[in-house]
Amino acid sequence: MYFSAAPAFLPQATGQGGTGQSAAHLLAQSSSTHSSAVFLVEFGAIILGLGLLGRFAGRFQLSPIPLYLLAGLAFGEGGLLPLGASEEFVAIGAEIGVILLLLMLGLEYTATDLVSNLKTQYPAGLVDATLNALPGAAMALLLGWGPVAAVVLAGVTWISSSGVIAKVLGDLGRLGNRETPVVLSILVLEDLSMAVYLPIVTALLAGVGLAAGSATLAIALGTAGVVLLVAVRYGRHISRFVSSDDPEKLLLVVLGVTLVVAGLAQQLQVSAAVGAFLVGIALSGEVAEGAHSLLAPLRDLFAAVFFVFFGLHTDPASIPPVLVPALVLAVVTALTKIATGYWAARRAGISAKGRWRAGGTLVARGEFSIVIAGLAVTAGIEPSLGPLATAYVLILVIVGPLTARWTEPVAMSITGRLRGRRATAGPGEGGTPSPSPSPSSPSPAPSPPASAGAHEALDERNAADRA
Repeated sequence: MYFSAAPAFLPQATGQGGTGQSAAHLLAQSSSTHSSAVFLVEFGAIILGLGLLGRFAGRFQLSPIPLYLLAGLAFGEGGLLPLGASEEFVAIGAEIGVILLLLMLGLEYTATDLVSNLKTQYPAGLVDATLNALPGAAMALLLGWGPVAAVVLAGVTWISSSGVIAKVLGDLGRLGNRETPVVLSILVLEDLSMAVYLPIVTALLAGVGLAAGSATLAIALGTAGVVLLVAVRYGRHISRFVSSDDPEKLLLVVLGVTLVVAGLAQQLQVSAAVGAFLVGIALSGEVAEGAHSLLAPLRDLFAAVFFVFFGLHTDPASIPPVLVPALVLAVVTALTKIATGYWAARRAGISAKGRWRAGGTLVARGEFSIVIAGLAVTAGIEPSLGPLATAYVLILVIVGPLTARWTEPVAMSITGRLRGRRATAGPGEGGTPSPSPSPSSPSPAPSPPASAGAHEALDERNAADRA
Protein backbone atom coordinates (compact mmCIF):
# COMPACT_ATOMS: atom_id res chain seq x y z
CA MET A 1 0.00 0.00 0.00
CA TYR A 2 2.79 2.41 0.92
CA PHE A 3 4.90 1.74 -2.16
CA SER A 4 1.96 1.98 -4.51
CA ALA A 5 0.92 5.35 -3.09
CA ALA A 6 4.41 6.84 -3.11
CA PRO A 7 4.65 7.65 -6.84
CA ALA A 8 1.30 9.47 -6.68
CA PHE A 9 2.44 11.35 -3.59
CA LEU A 10 5.69 12.75 -4.94
CA PRO A 11 4.32 14.68 -7.90
CA GLN A 12 1.66 16.24 -5.65
CA ALA A 13 4.36 17.26 -3.18
CA THR A 14 6.24 19.24 -5.77
CA GLY A 15 3.26 21.41 -6.38
CA GLN A 16 2.67 22.35 -2.74
CA GLY A 17 4.94 24.76 -0.94
CA GLY A 18 5.16 23.08 2.46
CA THR A 19 5.52 19.58 1.14
CA GLY A 20 8.08 20.76 -1.43
CA GLN A 21 10.19 22.22 1.33
CA SER A 22 10.02 18.90 3.17
CA ALA A 23 11.26 17.10 0.09
CA ALA A 24 14.11 19.60 -0.25
CA HIS A 25 14.93 19.10 3.42
CA LEU A 26 15.00 15.34 2.90
CA LEU A 27 17.31 15.75 -0.08
CA ALA A 28 19.61 18.05 1.91
CA GLN A 29 19.62 15.62 4.81
CA SER A 30 20.42 12.76 2.44
CA SER A 31 23.28 14.78 0.96
CA SER A 32 24.59 15.58 4.44
CA THR A 33 24.42 11.91 5.41
CA HIS A 34 26.32 10.99 2.25
CA SER A 35 29.05 13.57 2.95
CA SER A 36 29.33 12.34 6.55
CA ALA A 37 29.73 8.81 5.31
CA VAL A 38 32.43 9.91 2.85
CA PHE A 39 34.20 11.80 5.64
CA LEU A 40 34.18 8.77 7.93
CA VAL A 41 35.52 6.54 5.16
CA GLU A 42 38.25 9.01 4.18
CA PHE A 43 39.38 9.82 7.70
CA GLY A 44 39.21 6.18 8.76
CA ALA A 45 41.34 5.22 5.77
CA ILE A 46 43.89 7.92 6.74
CA ILE A 47 44.16 6.68 10.33
CA LEU A 48 44.37 3.05 9.23
CA GLY A 49 47.04 3.88 6.67
CA LEU A 50 49.06 5.83 9.24
CA GLY A 51 48.87 2.92 11.65
CA LEU A 52 50.16 0.50 9.02
CA LEU A 53 52.94 2.89 8.01
CA GLY A 54 53.96 3.36 11.64
CA ARG A 55 54.07 -0.41 12.14
CA PHE A 56 56.19 -0.79 9.00
CA ALA A 57 58.64 1.89 10.17
CA GLY A 58 58.85 0.37 13.65
CA ARG A 59 59.75 -3.02 12.22
CA PHE A 60 62.86 -1.50 10.64
CA GLN A 61 63.53 0.84 13.61
CA LEU A 62 62.97 3.95 11.49
CA SER A 63 61.14 7.18 12.19
CA PRO A 64 57.63 7.15 10.69
CA ILE A 65 57.74 10.88 9.88
CA PRO A 66 58.97 10.48 6.27
CA LEU A 67 56.29 7.89 5.60
CA TYR A 68 53.61 10.21 6.99
CA LEU A 69 54.85 13.01 4.73
CA LEU A 70 54.81 10.69 1.73
CA ALA A 71 51.24 9.68 2.61
CA GLY A 72 50.25 13.34 2.62
CA LEU A 73 51.89 13.82 -0.77
CA ALA A 74 49.95 10.85 -2.14
CA PHE A 75 46.57 12.15 -0.96
CA GLY A 76 47.16 15.88 -1.50
CA GLU A 77 47.23 18.29 -4.40
CA GLY A 78 48.47 16.50 -7.50
CA GLY A 79 48.63 13.19 -5.63
CA LEU A 80 47.25 9.79 -6.49
CA LEU A 81 43.93 10.16 -4.64
CA PRO A 82 43.13 13.71 -3.46
CA LEU A 83 40.90 14.02 -0.40
CA GLY A 84 37.69 16.01 -0.34
CA ALA A 85 35.34 15.66 2.60
CA SER A 86 37.91 15.18 5.38
CA GLU A 87 40.41 17.89 4.48
CA GLU A 88 38.88 20.55 6.77
CA PHE A 89 38.86 18.20 9.75
CA VAL A 90 42.43 17.16 8.98
CA ALA A 91 43.43 20.85 9.08
CA ILE A 92 41.91 21.24 12.56
CA GLY A 93 43.54 18.00 13.70
CA ALA A 94 46.88 19.21 12.39
CA GLU A 95 46.63 22.38 14.47
CA ILE A 96 45.84 20.32 17.55
CA GLY A 97 48.82 18.12 16.68
CA VAL A 98 51.20 21.08 16.78
CA ILE A 99 49.77 22.18 20.14
CA LEU A 100 50.17 18.71 21.65
CA LEU A 101 53.72 18.36 20.30
CA LEU A 102 54.80 21.55 22.06
CA LEU A 103 52.82 20.74 25.22
CA MET A 104 54.51 17.35 25.55
CA LEU A 105 57.86 18.98 24.92
CA GLY A 106 57.25 21.44 27.74
CA LEU A 107 56.27 18.59 30.07
CA GLU A 108 59.74 17.12 29.61
CA TYR A 109 61.42 20.06 31.34
CA THR A 110 60.92 22.08 34.48
CA ALA A 111 61.50 25.80 34.75
CA THR A 112 64.51 25.14 36.99
CA ASP A 113 66.05 22.88 34.34
CA LEU A 114 65.58 25.54 31.68
CA VAL A 115 67.15 28.26 33.80
CA SER A 116 70.17 26.09 34.66
CA ASN A 117 70.64 25.11 31.01
CA LEU A 118 70.55 28.75 29.98
CA LYS A 119 73.27 29.58 32.49
CA THR A 120 75.65 26.71 31.69
CA GLN A 121 75.07 25.79 28.04
CA TYR A 122 74.27 29.08 26.33
CA PRO A 123 77.63 29.16 24.42
CA ALA A 124 76.73 25.84 22.80
CA GLY A 125 73.31 27.23 21.93
CA LEU A 126 74.87 30.29 20.27
CA VAL A 127 77.25 28.11 18.24
CA ASP A 128 74.35 25.85 17.27
CA ALA A 129 72.22 28.77 16.08
CA THR A 130 75.09 30.37 14.14
CA LEU A 131 76.32 27.27 12.35
CA ASN A 132 72.92 25.83 11.45
CA ALA A 133 70.63 28.82 10.89
CA LEU A 134 72.95 30.75 8.57
CA PRO A 135 73.03 28.08 5.80
CA GLY A 136 69.24 28.12 5.56
CA ALA A 137 69.08 31.91 5.45
CA ALA A 138 71.84 32.02 2.85
CA MET A 139 70.09 29.44 0.65
CA ALA A 140 66.81 31.39 0.73
CA LEU A 141 68.59 34.61 -0.26
CA LEU A 142 70.51 32.84 -3.03
CA LEU A 143 67.21 31.53 -4.41
CA GLY A 144 65.81 35.07 -4.34
CA TRP A 145 63.04 34.39 -1.85
CA GLY A 146 63.51 37.51 0.25
CA PRO A 147 64.32 38.18 3.92
CA VAL A 148 61.09 36.78 5.42
CA ALA A 149 61.59 33.41 3.73
CA ALA A 150 65.24 33.55 4.82
CA VAL A 151 64.21 33.83 8.48
CA VAL A 152 61.79 30.91 8.07
CA LEU A 153 64.28 28.65 6.29
CA ALA A 154 66.91 29.52 8.90
CA GLY A 155 64.61 28.05 11.55
CA VAL A 156 63.94 24.97 9.42
CA THR A 157 67.65 24.15 9.20
CA TRP A 158 68.41 25.18 12.78
CA ILE A 159 66.05 23.07 14.91
CA SER A 160 66.83 19.38 15.37
CA SER A 161 64.10 16.81 15.87
CA SER A 162 63.72 16.12 19.59
CA GLY A 163 61.35 13.23 18.94
CA VAL A 164 63.56 11.44 16.43
CA ILE A 165 66.72 12.01 18.50
CA ALA A 166 65.10 10.77 21.71
CA LYS A 167 63.98 7.60 19.92
CA VAL A 168 67.44 7.08 18.39
CA LEU A 169 69.15 7.48 21.77
CA GLY A 170 66.85 4.88 23.27
CA ASP A 171 67.24 2.46 20.37
CA LEU A 172 71.04 2.69 20.47
CA GLY A 173 71.18 2.37 24.27
CA ARG A 174 72.94 5.70 24.76
CA LEU A 175 70.67 7.32 27.34
CA GLY A 176 73.35 6.77 30.01
CA ASN A 177 76.32 7.91 27.93
CA ARG A 178 78.42 10.87 29.07
CA GLU A 179 77.70 12.84 25.89
CA THR A 180 73.91 12.46 26.14
CA PRO A 181 73.42 15.38 28.63
CA VAL A 182 75.24 17.63 26.16
CA VAL A 183 72.90 16.56 23.36
CA LEU A 184 69.84 17.10 25.55
CA SER A 185 71.09 20.53 26.65
CA ILE A 186 71.36 21.65 23.04
CA LEU A 187 67.87 20.35 22.33
CA VAL A 188 66.49 22.15 25.37
CA LEU A 189 68.06 25.44 24.26
CA GLU A 190 66.65 24.98 20.76
CA ASP A 191 63.19 24.28 22.14
CA LEU A 192 63.34 27.22 24.53
CA SER A 193 64.48 29.52 21.74
CA MET A 194 61.22 28.78 19.93
CA ALA A 195 59.47 30.93 22.54
CA VAL A 196 61.36 33.87 21.01
CA TYR A 197 61.68 32.70 17.42
CA LEU A 198 58.06 31.76 16.71
CA PRO A 199 56.60 35.16 17.67
CA ILE A 200 59.15 36.84 15.40
CA VAL A 201 58.22 34.56 12.51
CA THR A 202 54.51 35.02 13.19
CA ALA A 203 54.86 38.81 13.11
CA LEU A 204 56.92 38.71 9.91
CA LEU A 205 54.49 36.38 8.16
CA ALA A 206 51.55 38.54 9.20
CA GLY A 207 53.24 41.50 7.52
CA VAL A 208 52.92 43.79 10.53
CA GLY A 209 55.06 46.87 10.84
CA LEU A 210 58.16 47.32 12.97
CA ALA A 211 56.26 48.80 15.90
CA ALA A 212 53.61 46.07 15.91
CA GLY A 213 56.26 43.37 15.49
CA SER A 214 58.26 44.79 18.38
CA ALA A 215 55.12 44.88 20.52
CA THR A 216 54.36 41.25 19.64
CA LEU A 217 57.88 40.18 20.54
CA ALA A 218 57.72 42.16 23.79
CA ILE A 219 54.43 40.46 24.69
CA ALA A 220 55.90 37.04 23.89
CA LEU A 221 59.04 37.62 25.93
CA GLY A 222 57.05 39.11 28.80
CA THR A 223 54.62 36.20 28.77
CA ALA A 224 57.44 33.66 28.69
CA GLY A 225 59.23 35.44 31.53
CA VAL A 226 56.10 35.62 33.66
CA VAL A 227 55.30 31.95 33.06
CA LEU A 228 58.84 30.91 33.95
CA LEU A 229 58.75 33.03 37.10
CA VAL A 230 55.37 31.65 38.14
CA ALA A 231 56.50 28.09 37.34
CA VAL A 232 59.65 28.44 39.47
CA ARG A 233 57.92 30.02 42.47
CA TYR A 234 54.40 28.59 42.32
CA GLY A 235 54.80 25.44 40.22
CA ARG A 236 53.76 23.21 43.10
CA HIS A 237 50.56 25.17 43.64
CA ILE A 238 49.67 25.04 39.94
CA SER A 239 50.34 21.32 39.78
CA ARG A 240 48.26 20.79 42.94
CA PHE A 241 45.36 22.72 41.37
CA VAL A 242 45.47 20.67 38.17
CA SER A 243 46.19 17.36 39.92
CA SER A 244 43.54 14.68 40.13
CA ASP A 245 43.56 11.01 41.05
CA ASP A 246 41.05 10.33 38.28
CA PRO A 247 42.89 10.02 34.92
CA GLU A 248 39.80 11.22 33.03
CA LYS A 249 39.55 14.47 34.99
CA LEU A 250 43.31 15.07 34.77
CA LEU A 251 43.24 14.60 31.00
CA LEU A 252 40.29 16.93 30.52
CA VAL A 253 41.69 19.68 32.75
CA VAL A 254 45.19 19.65 31.24
CA LEU A 255 43.92 19.47 27.67
CA GLY A 256 41.33 22.18 28.30
CA VAL A 257 43.81 24.55 29.92
CA THR A 258 46.28 23.97 27.09
CA LEU A 259 43.75 24.70 24.34
CA VAL A 260 42.49 27.83 26.13
CA VAL A 261 46.00 29.20 26.65
CA ALA A 262 46.95 28.32 23.07
CA GLY A 263 43.89 30.13 21.76
CA LEU A 264 44.63 33.23 23.84
CA ALA A 265 48.24 33.19 22.68
CA GLN A 266 47.09 32.91 19.06
CA GLN A 267 44.73 35.86 19.60
CA LEU A 268 47.67 37.92 20.86
CA GLN A 269 49.68 36.86 17.76
CA VAL A 270 52.22 35.14 20.01
CA SER A 271 51.68 31.62 18.56
CA ALA A 272 49.50 28.85 19.90
CA ALA A 273 52.52 26.53 19.94
CA VAL A 274 54.41 28.81 22.32
CA GLY A 275 51.39 28.99 24.63
CA ALA A 276 51.19 25.20 24.77
CA PHE A 277 54.94 24.95 25.38
CA LEU A 278 54.70 27.33 28.35
CA VAL A 279 51.78 25.38 29.83
CA GLY A 280 53.92 22.26 29.73
CA ILE A 281 56.75 24.06 31.53
CA ALA A 282 54.40 25.29 34.26
CA LEU A 283 53.33 21.74 35.14
CA SER A 284 55.76 19.58 37.07
CA GLY A 285 56.07 16.55 39.31
CA GLU A 286 53.46 13.82 39.34
CA VAL A 287 51.03 15.95 37.34
CA ALA A 288 53.51 16.26 34.48
CA GLU A 289 54.23 12.53 34.53
CA GLY A 290 50.55 11.62 34.62
CA ALA A 291 49.63 14.09 31.89
CA HIS A 292 52.50 12.84 29.76
CA SER A 293 51.32 9.24 29.88
CA LEU A 294 47.70 10.22 29.21
CA LEU A 295 48.41 12.63 26.37
CA ALA A 296 51.05 10.56 24.58
CA PRO A 297 48.54 8.58 22.45
CA LEU A 298 46.66 11.77 21.52
CA ARG A 299 49.92 13.47 20.60
CA ASP A 300 50.97 10.58 18.39
CA LEU A 301 47.60 10.55 16.64
CA PHE A 302 47.31 14.27 15.94
CA ALA A 303 51.03 14.69 15.20
CA ALA A 304 50.69 12.05 12.50
CA VAL A 305 47.66 13.95 11.17
CA PHE A 306 49.77 17.12 11.14
CA PHE A 307 52.48 15.55 9.00
CA VAL A 308 49.83 14.26 6.61
CA PHE A 309 48.26 17.72 6.46
CA PHE A 310 51.62 19.28 5.59
CA GLY A 311 52.04 16.77 2.79
CA LEU A 312 48.49 17.45 1.59
CA HIS A 313 49.41 21.04 0.81
CA THR A 314 52.59 20.12 -1.08
CA ASP A 315 52.31 19.23 -4.74
CA PRO A 316 54.63 16.28 -5.50
CA ALA A 317 55.42 17.86 -8.86
CA SER A 318 56.94 20.86 -7.05
CA ILE A 319 59.60 18.78 -5.25
CA PRO A 320 61.93 17.82 -8.16
CA PRO A 321 62.79 21.48 -9.01
CA VAL A 322 63.99 22.07 -5.41
CA LEU A 323 65.56 18.66 -4.85
CA VAL A 324 69.12 19.81 -5.62
CA PRO A 325 68.99 22.82 -3.23
CA ALA A 326 67.44 20.58 -0.57
CA LEU A 327 70.21 18.00 -1.01
CA VAL A 328 72.96 20.64 -0.84
CA LEU A 329 71.37 22.17 2.25
CA ALA A 330 71.04 18.73 3.87
CA VAL A 331 74.73 17.93 3.33
CA VAL A 332 75.93 21.31 4.61
CA THR A 333 73.72 21.40 7.70
CA ALA A 334 74.47 17.76 8.54
CA LEU A 335 78.15 18.71 8.70
CA THR A 336 77.42 21.84 10.75
CA LYS A 337 75.33 19.83 13.25
CA ILE A 338 78.16 17.32 13.62
CA ALA A 339 80.56 20.21 14.22
CA THR A 340 78.16 21.69 16.79
CA GLY A 341 77.89 18.47 18.77
CA TYR A 342 81.63 17.85 18.59
CA TRP A 343 82.44 21.35 19.88
CA ALA A 344 79.87 21.21 22.67
CA ALA A 345 81.04 17.77 23.83
CA ARG A 346 84.67 18.83 23.69
CA ARG A 347 83.82 21.87 25.81
CA ALA A 348 82.23 19.50 28.35
CA GLY A 349 85.38 17.36 28.52
CA ILE A 350 83.97 14.36 26.62
CA SER A 351 86.37 11.95 24.87
CA ALA A 352 86.84 11.95 21.09
CA LYS A 353 84.42 9.06 20.53
CA GLY A 354 81.73 10.77 22.57
CA ARG A 355 82.22 14.00 20.64
CA TRP A 356 81.59 12.29 17.31
CA ARG A 357 78.58 10.46 18.72
CA ALA A 358 77.09 13.72 19.99
CA GLY A 359 77.56 15.38 16.61
CA GLY A 360 76.06 12.53 14.62
CA THR A 361 73.05 12.30 16.93
CA LEU A 362 72.03 15.94 16.34
CA VAL A 363 71.70 15.65 12.54
CA ALA A 364 68.04 14.60 12.33
CA ARG A 365 65.41 17.23 11.52
CA GLY A 366 61.72 16.53 11.78
CA GLU A 367 58.55 17.78 13.40
CA PHE A 368 59.58 21.30 14.35
CA SER A 369 61.15 22.05 11.00
CA ILE A 370 57.82 21.11 9.44
CA VAL A 371 55.94 23.24 12.00
CA ILE A 372 58.00 26.29 11.06
CA ALA A 373 57.65 25.66 7.34
CA GLY A 374 53.93 25.07 7.82
CA LEU A 375 53.50 28.61 9.15
CA ALA A 376 55.03 29.99 5.96
CA VAL A 377 52.98 27.68 3.74
CA THR A 378 49.77 28.79 5.44
CA ALA A 379 50.75 32.45 5.01
CA GLY A 380 51.57 31.90 1.32
CA ILE A 381 54.99 33.58 1.49
CA GLU A 382 56.90 31.46 -1.02
CA PRO A 383 55.33 28.56 -2.98
CA SER A 384 58.60 26.62 -3.25
CA LEU A 385 59.44 26.84 0.47
CA GLY A 386 57.06 24.05 1.45
CA PRO A 387 58.39 21.54 -1.12
CA LEU A 388 61.99 22.43 -0.22
CA ALA A 389 61.32 21.92 3.50
CA THR A 390 59.55 18.63 2.77
CA ALA A 391 62.44 17.28 0.70
CA TYR A 392 64.97 18.57 3.24
CA VAL A 393 63.24 16.91 6.20
CA LEU A 394 62.69 13.68 4.24
CA ILE A 395 66.43 13.49 3.56
CA LEU A 396 67.64 14.25 7.07
CA VAL A 397 65.00 12.28 8.97
CA ILE A 398 66.26 9.23 7.06
CA VAL A 399 69.95 10.12 7.26
CA GLY A 400 69.81 11.22 10.93
CA PRO A 401 69.56 7.76 12.52
CA LEU A 402 72.35 6.57 10.20
CA THR A 403 74.70 9.39 11.21
CA ALA A 404 73.91 8.75 14.88
CA ARG A 405 75.03 5.15 14.42
CA TRP A 406 77.98 5.49 12.06
CA THR A 407 79.58 8.94 12.56
CA GLU A 408 81.76 7.82 15.45
CA PRO A 409 83.21 4.61 13.92
CA VAL A 410 83.77 6.25 10.52
CA ALA A 411 85.40 9.34 12.05
CA MET A 412 87.63 7.29 14.34
CA SER A 413 88.68 5.07 11.43
CA ILE A 414 89.59 8.09 9.29
CA THR A 415 91.49 9.86 12.06
CA GLY A 416 93.31 6.62 12.91
CA ARG A 417 94.46 6.22 9.33
CA LEU A 418 95.61 9.83 9.17
CA ARG A 419 97.62 9.42 12.37
CA GLY A 420 99.15 6.22 11.03
CA ARG A 421 100.21 7.94 7.81
CA ARG A 422 101.75 10.85 9.69
CA ALA A 423 103.59 8.46 12.00
CA THR A 424 104.93 6.25 9.20
CA ALA A 425 105.99 9.27 7.10
CA GLY A 426 108.49 10.40 9.75
CA PRO A 427 110.17 13.79 10.06
CA GLY A 428 110.89 15.53 6.78
CA GLU A 429 108.63 13.14 4.77
CA GLY A 430 105.23 14.64 5.31
CA GLY A 431 104.99 13.64 8.97
CA THR A 432 105.92 15.70 11.98
CA PRO A 433 107.97 18.68 10.73
CA SER A 434 111.51 19.06 11.90
CA PRO A 435 112.09 22.02 14.26
CA SER A 436 113.22 25.12 12.40
CA PRO A 437 116.46 26.83 13.43
CA SER A 438 116.27 29.76 15.78
CA PRO A 439 116.38 33.12 13.97
CA SER A 440 119.16 34.25 16.26
CA SER A 441 121.44 31.35 15.29
CA PRO A 442 123.53 31.89 12.14
CA SER A 443 123.50 28.20 11.29
CA PRO A 444 121.70 25.13 12.60
CA ALA A 445 123.46 23.32 15.41
CA PRO A 446 124.60 19.76 14.76
CA SER A 447 122.31 17.05 15.99
CA PRO A 448 123.39 15.49 19.27
CA PRO A 449 124.30 11.80 19.31
CA ALA A 450 121.10 11.01 21.22
CA SER A 451 119.01 11.81 18.11
CA ALA A 452 119.95 8.50 16.54
CA GLY A 453 118.45 6.67 19.50
CA ALA A 454 115.33 8.77 19.24
CA HIS A 455 114.95 7.86 15.56
CA GLU A 456 115.40 4.18 16.40
CA ALA A 457 112.72 4.41 19.07
CA LEU A 458 110.38 6.10 16.59
CA ASP A 459 111.02 3.35 14.03
CA GLU A 460 110.22 0.71 16.66
CA ARG A 461 106.92 2.43 17.55
CA ASN A 462 105.95 2.70 13.87
CA ALA A 463 106.70 -0.98 13.33
CA ALA A 464 104.52 -1.85 16.32
CA ASP A 465 101.66 0.28 14.94
CA ARG A 466 101.87 -1.39 11.56
CA ALA A 467 101.89 -4.83 13.20
